[in-house]
Amino acid sequence: MQTVVIPLVPRLPGLLGATPADTNWAITATLLASAVATPVVGRLGDMYGKRRMLLVSLALLVLGSVVCALSGSLAPLVLGRVLQGLAAGVIPLGISIMRDELPADRLGSAIALMSASLGVGGALGLPAASFLAERADWHVLFWTAAAFGVAALALVAALVPESSVRSGGRFDLLGAVGLSAVLVCLLLAISNGAGWGWGSALTVGLFAGAAAALALWVLWELRAARPLVDLRTTVRRQVLLTNSASVVFGFAMFAMSLVFPQLIQLPEATGYGLGASMLTVGLVMGPSGLVMVAMAPVSSRISAARGPRTTLMLGAVVVAAGYGLGIVLMSSVWHLVAVSTVIGAGIGLAYGAMPALIMAAVPVSETAAANSLNTLMRAIGTSVSSAVSGAVLTQLTIVVGGVDVPSQTGFRVVMAIGAAAALTALLVAAFLPRTGRSGRAGAPAAGGHGR
Repeated sequence: MQTVVIPLVPRLPGLLGATPADTNWAITATLLASAVATPVVGRLGDMYGKRRMLLVSLALLVLGSVVCALSGSLAPLVLGRVLQGLAAGVIPLGISIMRDELPADRLGSAIALMSASLGVGGALGLPAASFLAERADWHVLFWTAAAFGVAALALVAALVPESSVRSGGRFDLLGAVGLSAVLVCLLLAISNGAGWGWGSALTVGLFAGAAAALALWVLWELRAARPLVDLRTTVRRQVLLTNSASVVFGFAMFAMSLVFPQLIQLPEATGYGLGASMLTVGLVMGPSGLVMVAMAPVSSRISAARGPRTTLMLGAVVVAAGYGLGIVLMSSVWHLVAVSTVIGAGIGLAYGAMPALIMAAVPVSETAAANSLNTLMRAIGTSVSSAVSGAVLTQLTIVVGGVDVPSQTGFRVVMAIGAAAALTALLVAAFLPRTGRSGRAGAPAAGGHGR
């Protein structure tokens, strides 16, 4: 869902009869919807059943895909993308179900694989979407997404048990509205600030609105009997530092996704562009997803032996090394494949460790909400990465054929920022408490019952 529309972005204005600025809402709408839905769906899963909310999320995904597949103008496409974005809570819900259902000796590897699957879907989805976009009607992309959604819905309905672990209580509707206002204001300002102007009244007003809404939301959540987010749990050292590292890691991860597609597609006349197609972009990025899967059991073993803190730190070092290589290796396709593979390995290590760190520090009744908040922190990091990287590449340009294009220096600066972000995540992770083996996160003593 994150990558299916990327090959269409340059063509959407012509396909939909809209301006490029308007068609950007096909991406922005999904970002906003997923940011709002993730913490809300996580809390509802803790209260009313994680499997139930997983089925609701997948149903929204199928409905959104069908709406997009039937669309011929901008409005229904954006509506469909909003519905697709509302399904973003499936990853934290899936991880939380695992904590409730799996025995401790299987939990670590299962969580690592589930976390890695997020990268796999994005990495392998891009070449598949590029292939379909070049050889078929663009609506086929969304019919294909709908078919995958139906398959997932059927498999969950048939195979996934409903957990008996529920918190009950009344849903914090006002807290959900307040957090949604914070996220919409913040992410709109971040994602559109470059186009509107960072000093424009609209951008500054949105940032100010996000800050004011956040202050009011915090006051409400601290006083609510059943808050949407238990802030007292969130400020525990292990939860707070893991979420902080997640923001920085999300930033580091996404820098690669912004640099490589442009490097590959820029004309060879620039002296550093490879002049290749979007399909080549997908094939270059694809191996990183496979490496994430391959690293999932490695992440689990390291966490079992040394603790998830060590795994997270190791992942940060590997990602930083990958970006360091990228600064000097960007002149051929195999260079980019090698760099993306190294970065993917680091992400696979780190993403397997984060849920384990979160679940070791929160009550079992708050598992889905805590994992959802952690997923949201990563999403905010990727949004900030997009804005920062876009600003750098807009400022550092050269003229080729009368057109401004990002310079090689600009790409290197973005890669250096990605390396610095990974090292910052390493520094944050170093202050995490030593938690011992990852099995603590799902041991029955921590609230799971196992089977």
